Amino acid sequence: MTNSSDIPQLPSTDPLQNPPQLLTGNWYEYPVTAHPHTTDYAGIVWHGSYIAWLEEARVECLAQKGINFAELVAWGCDLPVVELAIRYHQPIQMGTRVIVKTQMAGINGVRVNWDYQIQSADGKHLYATARVTLVPVDREKGKIMRQLPAAVKDALTKLADG
Repeated sequence: MTNSSDIPQLPSTDPLQNPPQLLTGNWYEYPVTAHPHTTDYAGIVWHGSYIAWLEEARVECLAQKGINFAELVAWGCDLPVVELAIRYHQPIQMGTRVIVKTQMAGINGVRVNWDYQIQSADGKHLYATARVTLVPVDREKGKIMRQLPAAVKDALTKLADG
């Protein structure tokens, strides 16, 4: 049996522990509709569907800033998810329109952090908050790089400044 003190705890400043208010401002907004294939037998969005929405929003955010994800990979590195934390605040029903809000939260060494909130289309309900961490992996060697390739770092810095 696992003792709850053995489970690592997120820091109290983590937005998942103390979720912020509904986001406004300069976040990229990605609209999604909860279609039947994203739900379980009860018509509630399946927890794994949220993860796909986070990825779609991140890739589209990059594209809107002129950063093609395929180009990042062509520069010789993949950016796989190495950490994912998500808090589900309330369920999403089939047919509901939501907005996935995302922004790059910063670069810490080679770790690239992204924050998210999934809100109702009218901005009145908060469904989920998340943080995703990516790291660069050398495609040829299959190992985590010690630093972001210059072209990737420049592209991500452009996003952060933009």
